[in-house]
Amino acid sequence: MNHSKQTTSNTSSTLFQAEAWKNVWVKLLPQHAIKNPVMAIVWLSTIITLISTVLGKADVLFGLSVTFILFITVLFANYAEAIAEAKGRGQASSLRQARQNLTARRLKAKTDAEGEQIAAAQLKMNDLIEVRAGELIPADGEIIEGFATINEAAVTGESAPVLREAGTDKSGVIGGTKVLTDRIIVQVTAESGHSFLDRMIALVEGSNRQKTPNEIALGILLTVMTVTFVVVVLSLSFIGHFLKIEINPIVLVALLVCLIPTTIGGLLPAIGIAGMNRALKANVIAKSGKAVEVAGDVDVLLLDKTGTITYGDRQATAFYPLVGVTESELRQAAILTSLADPTPEGKSVVALAKELGERVSEPEHAAFIAFSASTRISGIDLSDGHQIRKGALDAILQFASQRLENHSELKTRVEQVASKGATPLVVAKDQNILGVIELSDVIKQGIKEKFARLREMGIKTVMVTGDNPLTAAAIAAEAGVDDYIAEAKPNLKIN
Repeated sequence: MNHSKQTTSNTSSTLFQAEAWKNVWVKLLPQHAIKNPVMAIVWLSTIITLISTVLGKADVLFGLSVTFILFITVLFANYAEAIAEAKGRGQASSLRQARQNLTARRLKAKTDAEGEQIAAAQLKMNDLIEVRAGELIPADGEIIEGFATINEAAVTGESAPVLREAGTDKSGVIGGTKVLTDRIIVQVTAESGHSFLDRMIALVEGSNRQKTPNEIALGILLTVMTVTFVVVVLSLSFIGHFLKIEINPIVLVALLVCLIPTTIGGLLPAIGIAGMNRALKANVIAKSGKAVEVAGDVDVLLLDKTGTITYGDRQATAFYPLVGVTESELRQAAILTSLADPTPEGKSVVALAKELGERVSEPEHAAFIAFSASTRISGIDLSDGHQIRKGALDAILQFASQRLENHSELKTRVEQVASKGATPLVVAKDQNILGVIELSDVIKQGIKEKFARLREMGIKTVMVTGDNPLTAAAIAAEAGVDDYIAEAKPNLKIN
């Protein structure tokens, strides 16, 4: 396995270097060279020294030495820019690979039971595709039939599954996200090459790079300085001719290259791209070098909670039985309800119960009730007639035909879990509510110290989350952010 990874890494490095060197020679073409006036002068000077040497205007060894040095200078400047650009494109390779590996089950009509398996890149606008539990959505689209819980963490950072349902304002799906439950039929809404993943790749590659204000100002200064020194060197030639002193043109060229800001001019084009690449290493996508420079003026930082401040993987961390119920009874019931739950939360319930000493065994002749987006419940029907369920508070109350106002202890427990910044899951057996499971989205290690450093830099941090105010306040206090906005819907987050 390690040898395979090393081979892949070496192959990628070889291709990366080959692409960079190819661009080095492409940048010698006049239409590319003229974009950098300073290096264009050096490149022109290289040609002049070569021609002068060939025509015998100077000593061959001296002339070729100067020509070689100037040519290497041009190549170095081109390579600095080419290597930075190649790194930017390399950051997008994983996204591009993910897009290429996607497949789709295309349907001729809604009633098509089997469909045709094709590459996702072959999908066209308005094609119908079927996606089942456990599969990746191959393209951006709208759900026209069915509903499902979808893991969008890969593109949004939200680890908690979201509900997407046909005929609602939450019917849109993104290519590359994963369906966790149920089955949906999706109508494709984006042509190949114009999907969310494609836009992400374009952003990473920095295809629309803009020059920063400082870069523009410095470029003007370098151009003025270059023109000034060109005039000075040409004047020396006329003065020498007037004084009947013959000045070697190669010497004049060498003097010119030494006077003009060659080093700054050679590295200037790579500065913006290098800044964007450095941001990418921290998982920050910068559309341009200008954006990187403007970021230096930021004084307020808005942060999404899930996946940014927290790890994004909600895990079961505690069991809270109600009066008259032992913790072992609650854990056993929770295990049984989670055996058919494919979500990360369901798996963590089983794992926590195991850690606390409970034995996990699948009962015979039992009917498992898998988690569904419509019911928000998972559970099991035992052979002796007992029904055990686990799910959201309102869903369990409806299952048990009970009202929250009649359960002051349950209400207190749910509020207690929420006040800690966690999510409560309620467990019931038949008509009896057994207790509450605490799901915690753990704060990232060292995040409080990082916010403290930002505060010292004069940057205010604000957490934006869809959680209720009680949960949001608890997480904000633990994370150390300066402020928070609770119950924020996606459109509010964007605004």
